[in-house]
Amino acid sequence: MDMDIRTFTEDLIRYLETIGYIKPEDLPNIDLYMDQVTTFMDEELEACKRHESDKILTKTMINNYAKNDLLPPPNKKKYSKEHVLMLIFIYYLKNILSINDIQSVLNPINDKYFGKEEGFNVEDIYREIFRISEEDSKKVTKDLVKKYQVAMDTFADFPQEDRELLHSFSFICMLSHDVYIKKMLIERSIDHLNEILQKEKEKADN
Repeated sequence: MDMDIRTFTEDLIRYLETIGYIKPEDLPNIDLYMDQVTTFMDEELEACKRHESDKILTKTMINNYAKNDLLPPPNKKKYSKEHVLMLIFIYYLKNILSINDIQSVLNPINDKYFGKEEGFNVEDIYREIFRISEEDSKKVTKDLVKKYQVAMDTFADFPQEDRELLHSFSFICMLSHDVYIKKMLIERSIDHLNEILQKEKEKADN
């Protein structure tokens, strides 16, 4: 039998609470070796794993990010808090964006804010993103509950024994369409960002 709305909502809230961003106060205040970085990420984002054997971050991944200029080089093989913050951003972005698009998004942040001793820095950027993401989670929950209810009301004329399957299919399709639209908007925003950066470069060259 299909899960009722109340049960779905309660399960959803519990699940979303486990997969939130790493809280700023939970970030390490000391520089870490690579093994410590991967262990920290694996422990803090364990709830994000689909399968128990999945790895949040590996040495190979970190090295590839550095080779692709997504991550500034470590200092004497140690990674700062800002390195960890950039890795968190990369982790979330890599699930929906290409390496080139992630470069377009993160390189300006690295150039303007990474390692800054005065003024705003990467941690300030992270704290602001963390704040708005926490606020947005409540809206996401309401939207998902609404979509779930719509999905449960589909295929009313189909055989009773097929409806649970079709309701799940309907819900998956609705979420997939939502992701598809948002991915298109993200890509258009990145293209606009690239245009801005190109104009700034041309202005600086002149």
